[in-house]
Amino acid sequence: MTTDARPSLLLVEDDPVLGPLIAELLDGDYRTRLVADGTLGLSVALGEPWDVMVVDRGLPGMDGIALIAALRDKGISTPVLVLTALGATEEKVRGLDAGANDYMTKPFDAGELGARLRALTRNYTPAHQTVDIGDWELNAGARSVRSVYGPLVTLTAKECDLLAALAMEPDRVFSRDELVRSVFTPTDQPSVIDTYVHHLRRKISRNVIRTVHGIGYQIGDGHE
Repeated sequence: MTTDARPSLLLVEDDPVLGPLIAELLDGDYRTRLVADGTLGLSVALGEPWDVMVVDRGLPGMDGIALIAALRDKGISTPVLVLTALGATEEKVRGLDAGANDYMTKPFDAGELGARLRALTRNYTPAHQTVDIGDWELNAGARSVRSVYGPLVTLTAKECDLLAALAMEPDRVFSRDELVRSVFTPTDQPSVIDTYVHHLRRKISRNVIRTVHGIGYQIGDGHE
């Protein structure tokens, strides 16, 4: 008996033409299931593990942003790419803050969609995996860090992805370009890394990430 080694992909898209078209487009690289309703999409997403999800914004039953937020509330850390016609910056911010890992607008380029999905599945951190950072413990599945000396700190999806990428290889110094490729999208500027490092230092500790001048960033010890 042969085993299908393709990653599993849940596509939640209600457009009767575009949905099957995307599913067919991705079928060569993924075991794809298409669902056309947000509420059903949430049920399917919770019912079995998925390697990656593609979710539309405007869905019947449950909006795509509400679907993603519900998944994150349940501790589901599966990478999610939002695919939508809503391309305003504030809409992208809403999607990412709700827990999406990436955001693409329609019409889209098939090659770029494939590249972004490969990046998401390549850099996926398994749910409930914890990593120690000095006195702090990062729970990537719950998108949070906790210290024995303080309360739980909740992270946004991108903050968590960046911290996890650094923490999983504590001896490595990452350049900004490397972090953009592994955590963000090809269209983002390297300066976005500086912004998120600043946010993480304010939320957790100024020493949670160490600056290596002339090279980039490395995970720190988290001590004040």
